[in-house]
Amino acid sequence: MRIAQVAPLAESVPPKLYGGTERVVAFLTNELVRLGHDVTLFASGDSDTRARLVAPWPHALRLGGNCGDVLAPHLLMLEDVLTRVQDFDVVHFHIAEVHFPVARRMPVAHVTTLHGRLDIPELPPLYAEFADIPLVSISDAQRAPLPQAGWAATVYHGLPPELLTFRPQAGQYLAFLGRISPEKRVDRAIAIAIACGQPLKIAAKVDAADQAYFEREIRHLLDHPLVDYVGEISEAEKGDFLGHARALLFPIDWPEPFGLVMIEAFACGVPVVAFRGGSVPEIVEDGVTGFVVDSLEEAIAATRRVDQLRRADCRDAFERRFSAARMAADYVKVYETQLASRTSAVALVTGIAS
Repeated sequence: MRIAQVAPLAESVPPKLYGGTERVVAFLTNELVRLGHDVTLFASGDSDTRARLVAPWPHALRLGGNCGDVLAPHLLMLEDVLTRVQDFDVVHFHIAEVHFPVARRMPVAHVTTLHGRLDIPELPPLYAEFADIPLVSISDAQRAPLPQAGWAATVYHGLPPELLTFRPQAGQYLAFLGRISPEKRVDRAIAIAIACGQPLKIAAKVDAADQAYFEREIRHLLDHPLVDYVGEISEAEKGDFLGHARALLFPIDWPEPFGLVMIEAFACGVPVVAFRGGSVPEIVEDGVTGFVVDSLEEAIAATRRVDQLRRADCRDAFERRFSAARMAADYVKVYETQLASRTSAVALVTGIAS
């Protein structure tokens, strides 16, 4: 199958540091190539892929210096996709909804994976208008705000099994990995660690949009002797950071569409203590790969008993549910369905015309 993957340009594929969507696109693209498909990746020029790379922009926008208009490079990329569209059987978009008017008029099959939150007031009328655009959700919970959208499937993210090493022995600290922002609630993670008397290591970036929040609400919390703020870490550092942890704290306060860090923890054998929200009950098997909690008090109690969980069960769940091979196989089924639908529609129109 001739497949185009269209990635966001904010980060390289895979990202050098933080970037969940681009990381997933990298894993999916490489796995599709391994399966024998002819794959073209539209991404920034500093990307690293087994596929054929088409780079409408020379570098990732976030780390490549100030970008005054992030839409402009993406429109250039869309034009590049359209110029080559007859070279593909299916085009897979990962750039939210910016391409919808173009995709509706494309002569080949296409599908769009939505990677972000959808509980935004401006979205329902847009997705009602474009209900014919086939969409993939990354969790069933992600769909809730837009039941009228053109959902074709839910496909959970997956990682290469060799990416992160299973660590059978629990470490001596709790871990928080991600972004420091109001919805990620690192303040809850700090409170849990202090209540449990456990060291907490925080590996997180602070976006410019969250800098004021960080200075006002979080910076003073980092002075506690149990808290070690290590900043943003690279992909290469992630295995040791997670693998040597006793547990990952995921104290979110928003409808998390997926939460890639949870399955990264599972791959290392690390259980997750997560607040109920969005995809969490779909990803965490309560009492097996972690605990799903509804309050700070429940989180503290769960963290205190996290050693009751078997780290081997976390790794087993990862291999069973969240491998890149499973993700790619699920997407191939989606592509085949969209191709069959497109073929049937073309045959119907041709028959009517003749």
